[in-house]
Amino acid sequence: MINSKIKEVTDRIIKRSKASRDSYLKNSNVNFNKSSGRNRLSCGNLAHAFAGCGPDDKSTIAKGIEPNIAIITAYNDMLSAHKPYETYPNELRKYANELNATVQVAGGTPAMCDGVTQGQPGMDLSLLSRDVIALSSAIGLSHDMFNGVLNMGICDKIVPGLLIGNLSFGHLHSIFVPAGPMPTGISNDEKARIREEFAEGKIGREELLKGESDSYHSPGTCTFYGTANSNQMLMEIMGMQLPGSSFINPDSSMRRALNKEAVRVLVDNIRNKDYSTTIGQIVDEKCIVNGIIGLLATGGSTNHTIHLVAMAKSAGIIINWDDFSDLSEVIPSIARVYPNGAADINHFHASGGMAFVIKTLLDENLLHEDVNTIVGKGLYKYTLEPKLKNNIISYEDGPTASLNESIIRSAKNPFQVTGGLKVLKGNLGVSVIKTSAVAMEHRIVEAEAIVFDDQDDLIKAFQAGELNRDFIAVIPFQGPKQKGMPELHKLTPTLSILQKKGHKVALITDGRMSGASGKVPAAIHLTPEAATGGVIGLIRTGDRLILDAENGILNCLEDNLESRPARQVIYDDSSHGRQLFRNLRALISSSEEGAGII
Repeated sequence: MINSKIKEVTDRIIKRSKASRDSYLKNSNVNFNKSSGRNRLSCGNLAHAFAGCGPDDKSTIAKGIEPNIAIITAYNDMLSAHKPYETYPNELRKYANELNATVQVAGGTPAMCDGVTQGQPGMDLSLLSRDVIALSSAIGLSHDMFNGVLNMGICDKIVPGLLIGNLSFGHLHSIFVPAGPMPTGISNDEKARIREEFAEGKIGREELLKGESDSYHSPGTCTFYGTANSNQMLMEIMGMQLPGSSFINPDSSMRRALNKEAVRVLVDNIRNKDYSTTIGQIVDEKCIVNGIIGLLATGGSTNHTIHLVAMAKSAGIIINWDDFSDLSEVIPSIARVYPNGAADINHFHASGGMAFVIKTLLDENLLHEDVNTIVGKGLYKYTLEPKLKNNIISYEDGPTASLNESIIRSAKNPFQVTGGLKVLKGNLGVSVIKTSAVAMEHRIVEAEAIVFDDQDDLIKAFQAGELNRDFIAVIPFQGPKQKGMPELHKLTPTLSILQKKGHKVALITDGRMSGASGKVPAAIHLTPEAATGGVIGLIRTGDRLILDAENGILNCLEDNLESRPARQVIYDDSSHGRQLFRNLRALISSSEEGAGII
């Protein structure tokens, strides 16, 4: 029987979401029971749609009987994680043809890399790109040509955007096709050391670039446990991609066999006309709760306190940060993957990976087992592992124990008994903090504020030797309406150095700190944001603040805060295309509401 707290949270989500979920399901059911859209198209519509296909595909599509599958692709070869997708359309088309089905690339979406834009003006477009991706996906699928969807996307805003777009076609069968992480490069501890030495001026840019290149060195996802790999964990624990498929390296025989198996599963689901394996039936309240639990148990990206809210909303499901916080009370932290530990995602996979994580959580009644997935009813199927026999995938029992308890532990013997995220509340508003990487002795900081207008100002103050003391850095006017909520990950090495020197330091911002949130306590996603009158915009340097991640408290200790005159910061968006997004920033919701326009 499921844990009582999980049941309580799930029940209240179901109750809270009843009207919107019923409306969503009614629409999905109506569309599922209609004949294939392709059969309703005129001859002129069809001729345009398959004009570029080969003769055999034209004939198959024209008959309107066999599955025609859309690819929505976020391919570009600037992202190492998406470079492997370059050859996927032809590969997946070949596999479909072997099953007498067809595949067409229905559309592409943007796929920006936060690693490239960190600390740069383009980062202001990062979060906004999620909803652009969702809209682009919907446009690709709007041609009414398709019975199912193969989604090609991995990184930060891309998977959430693809899922939101797919959920607007809740009657379709959809599968996510990952490409896998790059092989392990230099150790994460070594990478962190190089970054800190550069920040201290001990090494130059040439040495820094070599270290970064040795870390991010080949096609595949970056190997730390940031948002990209958290996306893969989510799609697996939510039943939207094949069991055991998340962390297989690119260009391997297992990877190719899993791609072929994904096509087979999708074609079978379409031909079986199985409503329970459509995306709208898979992504239900229990599925969303399982996603939150996976995030908490593995110490995943803080970005998903925003993305999961937006993804759930697209399926008619309403969740909030209190749901995260209450679940965190009963979900143990069972993984230590960088930045929460020294291991990378390849080490995590080798130590038992998702199969063991799901098994140990199910064994302790900490996941909903009775959910729909792309491979049928029941999450227990995700405790199995793929094996390759004669180039064909077969599934066998996964590990029943961790192979390395410094990386993964059972839910009975966790690293800590609560989850890796915490909600902070107080007179400054509501925010979230990633605690899984923060040592116990650093989780409560009471100190004077130093207010910065930008993360570069903090770095300049550090380089000038002005920050050798206890303080809480406050960086307001970074929220969704002001700037689009850029990540401030550039601050991690600097604040880490000060903490290592023995200073009590922390960060408070209405911006984001990314999936790489590290060892310094950071209250992020603060709402209300400064641009909408949030109290964070009233804080002055010298104000006494307290960030208490143990008890969930975030307060300014000064009196009469709200009597202070409001401060305004002018945002110059005149470069990097940011001016094109002014209307989106005006419409965007708060961070707790998903920071979206959809």
